[in-house]
Amino acid sequence: MAIYRLLLWLLLPAAVLRLWWRGRREPGYRKHWPQRLGRFSGPVPARLIWLHAVSLGETRASQPLVEALMHAFPEHAILLTHATPTGWAAGSRLFGDRVMQAWLPWDYPFAVRGFLRHFRPEMGILMETELWPELLSACRQAGIPVMLANGRLSARSAQRYRRFGSLAGGMLQGLCQLAAQSEDDRRRFLSLGARSVEVTGNLKFDVRPDASQLATGREWRARLAGRPVWLAASTREGEEALMLAAHRRLQCPGALLVLVPRHPQRFDEVAGLVEQSGLRMVRRSSGAWPDPQCEVWLGDSMGELATWYSLADVAVMGGSLLPYGGQNLIEPASAGCPVILGPHVWNFAAASQLAVQMGAAVMLTEPQVLVDVLSGLLSDAGRRQQMAAAGLAFSTSQRGATDRTVRLVRQCLQSASRDADPAEIPPADPVAATSSTTHTV
Repeated sequence: MAIYRLLLWLLLPAAVLRLWWRGRREPGYRKHWPQRLGRFSGPVPARLIWLHAVSLGETRASQPLVEALMHAFPEHAILLTHATPTGWAAGSRLFGDRVMQAWLPWDYPFAVRGFLRHFRPEMGILMETELWPELLSACRQAGIPVMLANGRLSARSAQRYRRFGSLAGGMLQGLCQLAAQSEDDRRRFLSLGARSVEVTGNLKFDVRPDASQLATGREWRARLAGRPVWLAASTREGEEALMLAAHRRLQCPGALLVLVPRHPQRFDEVAGLVEQSGLRMVRRSSGAWPDPQCEVWLGDSMGELATWYSLADVAVMGGSLLPYGGQNLIEPASAGCPVILGPHVWNFAAASQLAVQMGAAVMLTEPQVLVDVLSGLLSDAGRRQQMAAAGLAFSTSQRGATDRTVRLVRQCLQSASRDADPAEIPPADPVAATSSTTHTV
């Protein structure tokens, strides 16, 4: 822990500079920036449950859980914390003023104590992989129970955690509950020293696609008058070039590629790549409709993935062609869209395996075979219909994680003994004793 703290202090100037630099392209990073250092102001409800959803994917996955918590614990306010502007924007779009929002401070003793002293949560819920030593230590000292929800731990991540030995084990043992997505995740958490792990399933299966977006996608599909449409969804750096190359080689007359980058700060960069490829493009943000000569429709907008999934004949999941670990394949499956996965899916290993077994997805052995697999699916309407039906069966068969997670939350709240009053947590540094920034949107 001493080495960890020393490294954090050495990195503090670089962290501040990086935050400011990223704010040049994404101004949201500079919004309420003192909160990163544990400086908060504004009224706080007497009873509060805090849930941390670091970015866009975790925030979307938290939607059914947040809704269920508001129903199950109406006497508690919900505080949603994030680390990225896309996560904050998604939380605001999904919940409006029904929840409070703030940045989770960096993992410095003075910052996390300032956060806990201001909000005084009765309980904390961390989504998926967000374990921070100082944060968990401060919560333990303050008697605030913390659970990990929708927990996932790939074999690669487990190996990295083992390098930190007792530090990783101490974090896991400090959790009041650990809700794992799968049995494989459970075994890995236990091997690292976790005391109590229950398999609750993946919350992403409980996220229902927006009905209005699905309807819009069907309208767009009809307007395209039968053009074959394939979607490159949530692509990461380096993958767009592979998608564009595949589209140029695709032997499918009139095919339209809908290209949707994962991160909004890369929209202009990807537009430049399309222009360099020589393919004719229209940007969604322009409001223009793709005419018959348009070859690429760039989805440079936020919050419309369900529309794109409803529109497309086939979706190729970004983050899986190159070693990023994959993106959420459950979303297209629940919209009835056949899925093509690359070989790198460790972030969704259990779901990917089940989707392939049930016939909802096809997994490539290597990115080079994408054109052949894509051509086969676009030319076989019967197989696409079978995969669409399998996708709906796949997504509905795994629901129920929300109810199981809420049960564990209730157990945490009922059994936890409060050894410290969060309102009396002493600051570790004078900077945390002042406040200057509101925590609400």
